[in-house]
Amino acid sequence: MAEQTTPALPSRTRLRPRTIIGILIAVSGALTVIGCVRQSGKVVYFHEAELPQGWPLLTEVGVVEVKEYPQYREAVVTKNDGAGSEEKMGPMFGTLFNHISKNDIPMTSPVEMEYSQQDSRTMTSMAFLYRTSETGTLGNDGQVVVREIAPRTYASVGVRGSYNDGNFERGLAIVNAWIAANPQWRADGTPRFFGYNSPFILWFWKYGEVQVPVVSSPKTLG
Repeated sequence: MAEQTTPALPSRTRLRPRTIIGILIAVSGALTVIGCVRQSGKVVYFHEAELPQGWPLLTEVGVVEVKEYPQYREAVVTKNDGAGSEEKMGPMFGTLFNHISKNDIPMTSPVEMEYSQQDSRTMTSMAFLYRTSETGTLGNDGQVVVREIAPRTYASVGVRGSYNDGNFERGLAIVNAWIAANPQWRADGTPRFFGYNSPFILWFWKYGEVQVPVVSSPKTLG
C-alpha cells in the first residue's frame, strides 16, 4: 500500500528587505508631496519654501489681475552677456544658492527672473527674495547684489508648466493683451517670471506668475 503524504501548506510570502525599503520610501514621498500642497486664493500649488513677508495671494492660472507688492529685499545676479536664457539659468541659480548658503539666509519662493523689454526671449537677471527686509545686508557680495525693492503694482497672470522662455512668452502675451484691452493701465517697466517650484516638481505641476509693472493712465478728458 502506497504511503500517503500530507500536502504541504503554502508558505507565507515574505517581502524582501529591499522591497520594504522601496515601499517605505514611496509612502514617505507621497506623504511629503501631500503635506506640501497648499491653497492661496484660488490657486492650489506645491509650497516648498516660505513666501516673503506680506506677499499677496497667488494669481489664478489664465486670469489676469492687478496686484500690489510690498517692499521687499532680494539678492540678484545680472547677466547681459548675450547667452541664451537656458545657458544662464543654471549658473545664476548656483551663484545665488552659494550666496544664501554661506550667509545662512533661508531659501524662499518665488525665484524672480527678469526679461529684456526689447527681447522677450532674453532673461537678464535672476533673484532670490528674502523672507523679511531685516534679513541679510545690503550691498555687493561678489556677483550678487543685495538690494531693497520699493512697493510696486503689477498686472499678473498665473501659469502652469516649465520655467522656460516659451512659457514666459505665452504668459506675457496674455498680460499684454489684457493691458491693451484695459486702457486705464499702461505698462511701465521690465517684465518678470516668478517660479514657485523647484526642479523636483514635475513640469506640469509647476506654478508660476508672469507679470508686467503697470501704472494708472491719466483719464482722457471728454
